Amino acid sequence: MPRLLLIEDDEGIVRFLSRALTYEGYQVDVATDGEAGLASAREHMPDLVILDWMLPGMDGLEVARRLRAMGDNVLILMLTAKTSVADRVQGLDMGADDYMVKPFNMDELLARIRALLRRTRQEEPKIYRFADLELDTGTREARRGDRRIALTAKEYALLELFMRYPRQVLTRKQIYDQVWQYDFGAGSNLLEVYIRYLRRKLEAGGEPRLIHTLRGVGYVLREEGED
Repeated sequence: MPRLLLIEDDEGIVRFLSRALTYEGYQVDVATDGEAGLASAREHMPDLVILDWMLPGMDGLEVARRLRAMGDNVLILMLTAKTSVADRVQGLDMGADDYMVKPFNMDELLARIRALLRRTRQEEPKIYRFADLELDTGTREARRGDRRIALTAKEYALLELFMRYPRQVLTRKQIYDQVWQYDFGAGSNLLEVYIRYLRRKLEAGGEPRLIHTLRGVGYVLREEGED
């Protein structure tokens, strides 16, 4: 189930879109200002953000810029009353993937959401690189230097998540949501077990550790000595 984040301060639009998008089968998170929207995105990492431009406090352009800095895989659909070509160009230049003007047609909005999500699913295979670690999403093959690393499906999904967000601290909940689509809770050690499996394989040739634990917070992919 794709997760959408709606950042919108108009209560009427929030109620309408939340109901409509939920009915269409999406999981919908809501924030009514930019700071809350960024906090929600950090917590849950949505597949797509529907973003109003004229928000209280931090405007949508700044939110888009910060969302884009969190990872290129975050899709942003800007929904706004600003209608000029210059506004559209500015919104797209700040990182939006698409732009719709209010008032909007719900069928068109749904079609654009589907098109954006489909574009991601059909994305060309990508090779992620970090330090001497490489992950090919086309062949689903990992290498540490010249050494090939065989991964199970969950180990691959876990490593891909870290490679997509290098140097970004990922909480236990974020990892559970993205890799298992379920939060097993604080009492489960499932994540620790898989981190141990993955580290054992990544470090089998005596290589330095890349996946680091931040106790009480989560995990981060970074090189030894990096802050």
